[in-house]
Amino acid sequence: MRLSVALVLTVLIAVSGCAQSPVGVKRALAEPTVTPSAASETAVSAESAESGRTRAPDVPDAVSEVRPAPRSGKGESGQAGSGEPAGEGFVHPGVFVDEVLLDAMRRRVEAGEDPAAQVFTEMMRSKWGSLDHRAEPRAVVECGGHQNPDHGCTEERRDAHAAYAQALAWVVTGDEAHARKSIEIMNAWSSTIRGHTNTNARLQAAWAGAIWARAAEIIRHTGGGWPETDAERFERMLRDVYLPQVTERSYANGNWELAMTEAAVGIAVFLDDREVYDRAVSVFRNRARAYVYLESDGDLPREASGSPYDTEHEIIAFWQGQRDFRNGVAQETCRDLSHTTLGLTAMSHVLMTTSIQGDDLYPRVGPRLAAAFELHAEIELTDAVPSWLCGGSVDGRLEYLPSSALSVLAGRFGCPMTWSRRHDDAWRTFGTNELLTAWEPLTHGAPAGPRGSSDPELCP
Repeated sequence: MRLSVALVLTVLIAVSGCAQSPVGVKRALAEPTVTPSAASETAVSAESAESGRTRAPDVPDAVSEVRPAPRSGKGESGQAGSGEPAGEGFVHPGVFVDEVLLDAMRRRVEAGEDPAAQVFTEMMRSKWGSLDHRAEPRAVVECGGHQNPDHGCTEERRDAHAAYAQALAWVVTGDEAHARKSIEIMNAWSSTIRGHTNTNARLQAAWAGAIWARAAEIIRHTGGGWPETDAERFERMLRDVYLPQVTERSYANGNWELAMTEAAVGIAVFLDDREVYDRAVSVFRNRARAYVYLESDGDLPREASGSPYDTEHEIIAFWQGQRDFRNGVAQETCRDLSHTTLGLTAMSHVLMTTSIQGDDLYPRVGPRLAAAFELHAEIELTDAVPSWLCGGSVDGRLEYLPSSALSVLAGRFGCPMTWSRRHDDAWRTFGTNELLTAWEPLTHGAPAGPRGSSDPELCP
C-alpha cells in the first residue's frame, strides 16, 4: 500500500481568534541542560526555580536540545531510564510536544517563520482545521487488510487528526472555539466507541490512539476547558478500548508494533500510568533493534523477543528475502519504502516523547535510526539501489522523515545527516497522512543543522 503524506487540503476558513497564550500550562521538566554564563546564572536559576523549567531561556525552541531531565532512577546501561520520574509523575503536556515546544510553535507562527507559518495556514484551511468539522463516531470500528472492509476506520483516523489540529490551533491562536471543537470530537468518540475488530484492529487502534493521546494531552494540560468528567471518560476509552489492542505483542511486519508502542507510550503518559509506560518502553527498545540492522548485531538481524522466526531461513524470509545485511537496512526495506517510512516515523516519535519524559533512548536506538535515515534517503534522492540490496530494486517511496529526530541527530550528536537533510529540503508537502505524520514542521520546526563534532558511536 502506497501512502501519501500530501492529502488534498480543502475547506477554506479564516484564521480566527486572538493571539493570547492559553493559560494554566505546567512548565515542562524534560528540557535541555544548558550551562548559563556566569553573568546570567543567577537570573536563570531564579526563573527556573519559579517556573520549574530546566531549559535556559536563550534556547527556548531548540528541538535538538531536548534532553532528559535529571532522574534518580538509572537504567541497566547507566543512562537515565524509565522508572523514577523527574518530579511527581509525568511531564504534562508531554506527548510528542511539551510546553516549551508549544510556546516555540506559537512564536514561529506569530513571527511568520516558515515552514511553521505556512504549515499552520494550510492546516487551518484544511478539513481538519475547520470549525465546521463534525465527528462521525462508531461503536465498533471494523478494519480489514488494505482497509477492506472500512467501517469507521477512515472516520476514526480523520476525527483523531481533526481533534489534534484543533488542539494545535487553540495553542497558536488562543481562540477557545478550537479547544471546544477538539473536546467535542473527543467526547463524541469516548461516549460511543466500544471496540475495534477484523485483521487490522491493532494497527488501526495504534494509528488513532497515538493521535488521540496527543490531542487529549494538549487540551487537558493547557487550560482548554475540558470538564474533568469528560476527560475521565476519555481516559476510560483509551484504557479499555485502545490499550488492550496496542499492548499485545505483534510479530507482523515491524511497523505494526512500532506504531503500537507509539500509541502505548503516549496513552500511558496521558493516563499517568508508569507501569504501562515502562512496559511499552521495554517493548519499543526490543522491537527497534529488531527493525533496523547494524553490523554489530552479527551475521543476521536480531529478532524481537518471542518472535516465531528463529532460523536463518525464517529470518531471511521475514526480512523480505534480503541476505546481505548492512548498516541501516530495515526489516521492511525490501517490502517497500512507504511501510519503512511508517516504522522509522514511529521510532522517531517514541524517541521524542520519551526524551520529554526524561528517558534518553538515543544512545541505544539513535545509531539504528540515523543509519536507516541515511541509507533510505540516499536511495530516494538518487533513485539508485545498491546491487546488494533487494536485488537492486525497491518499491514505493520514502516519505517525510520527522524533523524532531533529524534535529536531535544533527544538533545534539553532530551527525551530518547529509542525505536526510537533502531529503527534507526536497519535501514540499507537510500535511497529514491520517496515520502518524501530522504537521510536524509546525510542531517541531525545520531540522537543526549539524553542530559540534560528530558522535562516532551514534552517527553513520
